[in-house]
Amino acid sequence: MKKQKFLIISAVFLALCTSKISAAAPAEFQNYDLDLLLHEISKPCAPVITEDYIIFTADPKYRFAGIAFDFEDYQIIHPFQILTQKDDDEKKTRWHMFYCYERQHKLSSLKYRLVLDGLWTIDPNNPLKEYDENVNLYFSKVDVPDGIKIYTNSTQSNAVHFIYKGESGQKIRLGGNFTNWDPWIYELKETSPGLYELDLPLASGKYYYNYYIGLTPILDNTNPEKIYTNDGRSASVIVVD
Repeated sequence: MKKQKFLIISAVFLALCTSKISAAAPAEFQNYDLDLLLHEISKPCAPVITEDYIIFTADPKYRFAGIAFDFEDYQIIHPFQILTQKDDDEKKTRWHMFYCYERQHKLSSLKYRLVLDGLWTIDPNNPLKEYDENVNLYFSKVDVPDGIKIYTNSTQSNAVHFIYKGESGQKIRLGGNFTNWDPWIYELKETSPGLYELDLPLASGKYYYNYYIGLTPILDNTNPEKIYTNDGRSASVIVVD
C-alpha cells in the first residue's frame, strides 16, 4: 500500500513539474457580453460561472498566474491575462488577472490548481476545495449548477460535441453513417465519473449515430432526436448547420 501511494504521489508530482505552459487565447473583447462580464468583476473572486464560460481571477500583484485542469491531467498551464483600466490621466493600472475557460466540454464539475509566481497552490479566492489522500494534496474545485445543461450538440465550428452519460469505467465508442457504422474508429473520453465526451468535426448535414459498448448499439441518452433508418436500426440524429 505504501509503495502504491508513493507511486501515485510521484506521478502527480511529475505531472505538475512537467506541465507545459500554453499561450491563452486572446480575450474576446469584441464580444460585448464577455467584455461586460469581465469588467463587472471589480476584484479577484471565486470562479464566475455562466452558460458559456467559467472565469477564474487572481490578484494583480503576481507577475505570473496560470491554471491547470484535471481533465488535461495537469499537463498544460494556461496563463492568465491582465485586465487594466485607465484613470483620468489615461494611465493604465492593473485591475485583476483572469483566465476565461470556454465551456466547450460542459463538465458538471472540474478540479484545478493554480501556479502563482512559480508556486503550485489552490485558488485562494475559491473556498471550495477537495483533499486527495492518495497524493496528499488539496485541489480547488468548481461545481456547475444543475441549471446548465449537458447534452450532445452542434457547435459553431462545424463540429459535434458528443456526450454520453452512464456508469463510470466503460469504453464508449461512436459509430454512424459518417463511419459507415464502424464502431471502432472513435472512442469517447471519460471526462468526469460517468460522463463521456468527444468533439468531432463534421461538414454541414444530417447525421445518424449510436454509441457502442462492444458491439451493442446504444441510443444517445442526452439527445431526444431519434429515427428508424432504412436498414431497420434505431439511431440518434444530429444536424450540423
